[in-house]
This record gives sequence, C-alpha cells and structure tokens, in this order.
Amino acid sequence: MDKLVITITCDSSMSYPGNPNMPPIEDVEAMSRQYINAVNAGASLIHHHGVHYLEHEIQADGKQLSKIDFEGWRRLTELILDEVDPIVQFGIASARLDEKIRLMTLGPDMMSYAFNVHDEYFQPDPSLPANEMYSLHPRDELEAYTRVALEHKVKTEVEAFYSGAFWNMEFIRAKGLIEDPAWITLLVGWPGGAWSPPTPETILYLTHHLPPRSNWNLSVMDAQMQWKLMPMAIAMGGHARVGWEDNPYLPDGALARENAELVEVVVRMAREIGREVATPEEARQIVGVPERRWQGLSKEAAAERAAAVSS
Repeated sequence: MDKLVITITCDSSMSYPGNPNMPPIEDVEAMSRQYINAVNAGASLIHHHGVHYLEHEIQADGKQLSKIDFEGWRRLTELILDEVDPIVQFGIASARLDEKIRLMTLGPDMMSYAFNVHDEYFQPDPSLPANEMYSLHPRDELEAYTRVALEHKVKTEVEAFYSGAFWNMEFIRAKGLIEDPAWITLLVGWPGGAWSPPTPETILYLTHHLPPRSNWNLSVMDAQMQWKLMPMAIAMGGHARVGWEDNPYLPDGALARENAELVEVVVRMAREIGREVATPEEARQIVGVPERRWQGLSKEAAAERAAAVSS
C-alpha cells in the first residue's frame, strides 16, 4: 500500500459561504497561510481556486460557473511555493475550457476537470442565498482539454461524482490522453444533481468499478459522514482530501479554526492504523508528477515587476 497522500482544499467561499474563518478570496496572503500551514501539518497536495467569482445566473452558453482572476491565481501560488513545495493542483474543475487552458500556461503540476455533469447546490446556511453551478462536460470537450493538458505536461485530476465519469475517462484514455497512473477523486455527498450518497456502500461500489491503473482519492461533503468514511478510505489504500471546501467541521462538530486542524485529524487516523503519510516528494512519485511544473514568477521577480508598475 502506498503512503497516504493528503489533499488540502481551503476555499469554502462557494461551498460554505458563512464560514467566519474564511478570508476574502482576494486576500491571497491570508489564504496562502492556510495552505502553507496545512502542508506543514501533513498535506502534500494543494487543490486551490486562486481568485474567482461565481456568476449569478445561467449564461448564454447554458453554464453558470466561476470567472477566473489569473493574476490572483499566480500570486497565491507563488506565496505558497515561497515556503513549501507541495504538488500544485489548480481546481475549479467546472471552469470554461478557454480559461482552464490559459491557466495551464502558469505550469501547475495538475489540474482538475469534471468527467461528468456539474450540478452543485450549496446552501448549508438557509439564511444565506444558495450558490449554484451548472455545466455539461461533453466528451469532445474532455478530449480537447486532455490534449492541451498533455501538451503543457499538466496531469489531469479526474473528478468523479458518480461512476459515469469512469466510462468517460476510459473513453479518453483509449485515445492516449490520460497518463498512468490516473488520479481520480471520488466526490460523494456533494449536494446537487450530481450527488452520490456519502455511505460505505457508495465507496465500495465506486472502488469496485474503478478503472485499472488508477489511484483514488476521497472527498466527502458531509460533516458527520466525512469522519466515518475517511478511515475506511485510508484502510483500503485510497487517499484523503479534506479542507474547508469539503467540510470545515472537526469530528466533534466544532468549526476548524484553520485547515491545518483538519489535516491533523487525517494524520492521526493514518498513524493509528499504521499507514504512513507521504511527504510532498514521496507524493510526487505516487501521483506521477515527479518534477515541479510551476512557471510563475519568483518572489524576487514579482517584487521587481511590482516596483516597475508602481513607478
């Protein structure tokens, strides 16, 4: 069994908009500290959303998604990599293809893409309006995305809300566009039309039908069931994804003050059953991204550019 790769997801601005500990997404300094502390606590892969803004209604193309602030993505990543060296995975798996391709030019190690429909409904606090996202991801779009990802040497994270994503992945893999081992994140308990129940039966079903030559990673958006299913995933050889985006609550129901606390729970779980936690360097070998891909500015280059702009 491989060592455990822990993914951290710190941005709860869409999924838990009432989280009082969540900084404004524009505050990249505060957000970077969340990722840095989580890596120091044991995470080896960061799934981040940079700076983005959710559209308030369905657009002319039939989608309701997030628009991307490219400079915000660059700056957040640079601040994190100034202090730690995790695998960098760009999220917002539902973003439009042209924006995802533009983000690839920054050189992340990985990028998320939903291999099934996106239909999400976030309203954990009934007093706040719901955040909704809608998008189809047809196979020609998946093929176009994975071709460009290979050209940019960006590994695809396959987001799977249900088993149909496996069929789509194998369809694309048959074209030589998915690198082995595939990295598949199983997202259960996420509310909306792509929902799968957060139960042991779901995990057993999905992993039984998992495509060959694949690593699987578990994300659970359910405050109670996450902490019941994570030990199961760890014991079965899967990997763990936690963070404010997925579930900001600790096992006792208390709101995590920072994301590192959620990572620490997973680290303790793994150690209790004798499974070692992967370092970022070890995680790169397990996931299949041996070399850092980041092409963003160094801290010094960013400072020089800022000085030039101000003058």
